[in-house]
Amino acid sequence: MISERKKFLLETIIKEYIKTATPVSSGIIVEKYKLDISPATVRNEMMELEDEGYIYQPHTSSGRIPTEAAYELLLDDAKHKKKKKELKESETKLLEELFKREASAFRQTAKAIAELSSGAVFWAFHKNDLYYTGLSNLFSQPEFKQTDVVCDVSGVIDRLEEIIDDIFEDLSVGEQVLIGSKNPFGNFLSAVLVKYKDNNQSGLFGILGPLRMDYGRNLALVEFIKKKFE
Repeated sequence: MISERKKFLLETIIKEYIKTATPVSSGIIVEKYKLDISPATVRNEMMELEDEGYIYQPHTSSGRIPTEAAYELLLDDAKHKKKKKELKESETKLLEELFKREASAFRQTAKAIAELSSGAVFWAFHKNDLYYTGLSNLFSQPEFKQTDVVCDVSGVIDRLEEIIDDIFEDLSVGEQVLIGSKNPFGNFLSAVLVKYKDNNQSGLFGILGPLRMDYGRNLALVEFIKKKFE
């Protein structure tokens, strides 16, 4: 367990990193959030968070970025406290207008969710009918602009059907978050998924993005899909 203050700092680092994709310094946190604690105190707390494995410093002179453990801690904390992000009313209205029980509407809904999540979306209808969209969203992320990483992401897309076949039966019905090393789609990605039942057959809907994805928002998006099949 970590203190509430350190948890707040960790939440702040994650929030900043999701927005900027650049390492977060103690000075930025104190200045931007007008904290009533000194920069020295923030630096000390950040050093402790680093020692505990929740953040790390990619370069000697840079700020810190969150680790997988940081995202997992805050997801567990949100689940424990039953805190959920909600979609904006306008976003829910858009998805409601698009969603109908037919393939073309499913595709339009998937495209809209890809845009809302800034990620790639796949939808496996009854395991053997796969649709995906939003690849340009992945390649526009700062993490995926290097040539070798582009090749890694492309390889995942090429194997998407195979990976889904491998995991489909083992996944439980409901939402799941697979972060980094626990993600069968690649340890440089995270996935927010929902498996659902539809007329005695199962489907799988997923959002793929960097570890720096907004997990709460993406869970709200897949929950929209889940509710449509309840």
